[in-house]
Amino acid sequence: MDPAPQAPDAPAAIPADAHSLRVLAVEQQLRIVYRAMQAYSRGVERQCGVSAAQLWALRELARQPGLRVSQLSQALSLHQSTTSNLLDKLEKKALVARRRGGPDQRTVRVELTDAGRQILGRAPRQGTLNDALRRLPEAVVAELEHGLRAMVAVMADAGGGLFQPAARDSRIDSIREE
Repeated sequence: MDPAPQAPDAPAAIPADAHSLRVLAVEQQLRIVYRAMQAYSRGVERQCGVSAAQLWALRELARQPGLRVSQLSQALSLHQSTTSNLLDKLEKKALVARRRGGPDQRTVRVELTDAGRQILGRAPRQGTLNDALRRLPEAVVAELEHGLRAMVAVMADAGGGLFQPAARDSRIDSIREE
């Protein structure tokens, strides 16, 4: 007996093959990670008065004082205009200062102010995601990094430039070669 005809507007059945089920499971896990990151970001904002992205920028500037905006953009995996907007907000709060330097005065370097260092002094730890990643065995973290890099590359190919893979980090590349 043939199955009953399906109405043209009816949603397609979810395929039950193993790959599709695994995709659904990964999506669910990514949503949990995303919610944890949102909760951390809200906590940072309440505690420090800056967003998690702004705090990340402050941490990068503490780690590498005097970065150019383009270098900070790469470190944060953000578009340069997004980084400039983020720095505008931090500069308005007097947490960073942009300084021109070099012979032609076109090079702008970004440095933490004393107020920026004070924020870092009272900022919460890196958060649940960072803690969880640090507790995982190295092999699992390496698999995650490999899989996420592949996923971001597919998204970049399909996204028409909306998604940019993270800039190459020589520190990470050196551990891949070991």
